[in-house]
Amino acid sequence: MPFRLRGAALPLLLAAASGCAGLRPPPPALQLPGETLEVSRQDLDLLAKNDEELYAVGQAARQAGDHRRAAAALGRLADRFPESRRREAALAEAGRAHLALGEWRPALQRFEALARAAAGPGADEATFEAAACHHLLGERAEAQALLAGLLARGDLAPAARVRALTERGVLELEAGALDAAGRSLEEALDLADRAQATERLGDEPPAKAHYWMGELLRARFAAAPLDLAAGEEAVAEALERKGDLLLAAQAHYLRASRRGSPAFGVAGVVRVGELYESLHAQLSGAVPPPGLSPDEAAAWREELEAQLSVLVHKAVAAYEEAIAAARARGLDPSLVEDAARALERLKALLLSRQERPGADPAR
Repeated sequence: MPFRLRGAALPLLLAAASGCAGLRPPPPALQLPGETLEVSRQDLDLLAKNDEELYAVGQAARQAGDHRRAAAALGRLADRFPESRRREAALAEAGRAHLALGEWRPALQRFEALARAAAGPGADEATFEAAACHHLLGERAEAQALLAGLLARGDLAPAARVRALTERGVLELEAGALDAAGRSLEEALDLADRAQATERLGDEPPAKAHYWMGELLRARFAAAPLDLAAGEEAVAEALERKGDLLLAAQAHYLRASRRGSPAFGVAGVVRVGELYESLHAQLSGAVPPPGLSPDEAAAWREELEAQLSVLVHKAVAAYEEAIAAARARGLDPSLVEDAARALERLKALLLSRQERPGADPAR
């Protein structure tokens, strides 16, 4: 049961704690707002601990998944012991604990303090984390300013520069600035390709850049018009444009999946399935062009059915690959729940097509 201390009671506690309050005039009363402060018994036991003890408590809580306790212990270490050798680690881990709790503003405050206290890669990482907090808070301008500061430095490591360019591209994409996002992501991918000859970039930065380039192309795919009631030549041109964007997005998603980054790899393959499913949904409502004879209209429908079947099979293959990859890598099943549902939906669609009179069972 947490203790509840009213702000107005705090002056009385302070006076009682001064053993010689009756020997001299008391100091002016400290007026605090009448807010209710909730302090758990566990938090109270942190008050007497030194920095090493607080760090041990925070580590144990983090490993146990108790993010609230970890944030309290490590936050107290950072605040109470500014000269501790554990302070930078405590700031970083307290920030991550707040992130796990969905507390973006307290997390931002910890990462900003770490960026001021640390040097080198540690400061860069704290700046990235602070930019991510601003992003989560909807503060894109502040996030972009931090990334611009990183990118303005000539000594920024290639992996960090790829990351900063990618993050900038994500912010631009979310703001609807597709051309600017494309330039940022292309620069990130170009740098990643050039740097890999001499640097160890790891899999995450290039995988993320490829994934978000796929997202950019998916946005363009979704925005590309497809008026199935237009003339045959116009429909053919629109379909070719859609097909080109789909294949370009697929290429980036699959490159993300081959980089060894589990999360972006699986997410990319899921997106491939969604692209094929989306095009299938758009084409399913198509009607034969006007002026066709009954036989020509029947042939047109048969060809359309063949193309729709190809799209469904491609989507099924992508979803199955994503689910298999997630299981093989031991990822959280929730990452592919949508893919699993989509897979069952498409398999049911295939079954319904096969059960139609005169349907080709191979399709």
